[in-house]
Amino acid sequence: MENKLLGGEVTDNDVLFVCFIIEKTARTLKQRNQYVVEKLGYEGLLHELYVADVRHCENPLQVVDDWINDYKMEKGTFDILDVDRELAPNLPSELDMGSVYARLVCAETPENGDYAETIQKVYQSPICQIIDNYESSGFCEPSHVIRRAFETGSFN
Repeated sequence: MENKLLGGEVTDNDVLFVCFIIEKTARTLKQRNQYVVEKLGYEGLLHELYVADVRHCENPLQVVDDWINDYKMEKGTFDILDVDRELAPNLPSELDMGSVYARLVCAETPENGDYAETIQKVYQSPICQIIDNYESSGFCEPSHVIRRAFETGSFN
């Protein structure tokens, strides 16, 4: 995907950074990832993908604060980390989950496709409810299993 703001191409690493910040923002606000993606909107996602190569050098907490302010995001009550620790003793980090979603987005984006559009499709999918349930194994399945689940709408 062409970076129409800074030139060059939007890379898989740019997608990873945006997915990481989506996860970090959602956890900070106690919201679902889908909320963050909806608040960013298509244009916001495009912009954040275009500037990701520059912003990855910044403190991620500052980037999260900027997103919250720039896109007028509000606190919620959903705590993704509120799980039964016997079922989920080792919770994935924001970067772990950003990686899960970035791999899916990159795999689902056609060559010369639009990452922002794919990010919206991925995070709007009902399969995210399973991936984001840390008491299940959805998030730690191999990438090809997660992709198949996304495409079929089920891990079954």
